[in-house]
Amino acid sequence: MRLTAQECEQFERDGFILLHGFAPPERCDTILEAAKAEIEKREAPIETEGEYVDTDNLTLRRLRQVYDRRAAFRDWMTDPEIRPMLAQVLHDTPVLTLAHHNSIMTKMPSRSTETCWHQDRRYWHFENDNLVSVWLALGDETMDNGVLEFIPGSHRLDFTPEQFDAKTCFMTGLPENDALIAKKVHFDLQKGDVVLFHCRTLHHAFANQTQTSKISFVYTVKGAGNAALPGTRSSDYPEIELA
Repeated sequence: MRLTAQECEQFERDGFILLHGFAPPERCDTILEAAKAEIEKREAPIETEGEYVDTDNLTLRRLRQVYDRRAAFRDWMTDPEIRPMLAQVLHDTPVLTLAHHNSIMTKMPSRSTETCWHQDRRYWHFENDNLVSVWLALGDETMDNGVLEFIPGSHRLDFTPEQFDAKTCFMTGLPENDALIAKKVHFDLQKGDVVLFHCRTLHHAFANQTQTSKISFVYTVKGAGNAALPGTRSSDYPEIELA
């Protein structure tokens, strides 16, 4: 499958694009059941809410390094149908980097926290910013349960360090930041929807206000010509070319 010229232009302009109904429902159900089983096991590596808000909140936020956990996860991350689209937005051969994302993302009822405005590149170390994340909704995602919001065109802007806090969150309360945040948009996602977004695109999500867990899948690809910097976490894990 390939993106249309209009879809490519949209990604270049906005820094994200929605692929509605890309993953079949049956495949989403298989991935979701595998995710629930892994969530129940809660085996490391994981991340908790407390790691982001400096509390003792041990609510699960992310299952990390899922590529090696289940065949259903590996099959999705190496799916041949999406590779031409990834090549289009990267303008290069896509390469799966297992160092970053490679995760089942959760927003649990009651105990989940808001995800601050941020760029994913904040903790990645590559020669350039030619990286794109692939977000799969395994169920409905809305403002009530913490759907992602994006700031269109933010991947094309240059920011100063003073616009971010010590945790590299894009700060609210600054006039220049608030003016940009006011332009935010979101999609209500359904099972099987996929969002591609650039590593510089500012995004965030509110806490889950419902009584049902929200579970999503995210992985990241880079252009083959974009090498991880030696001696960093980005170079500590294998990479898989998606030719």
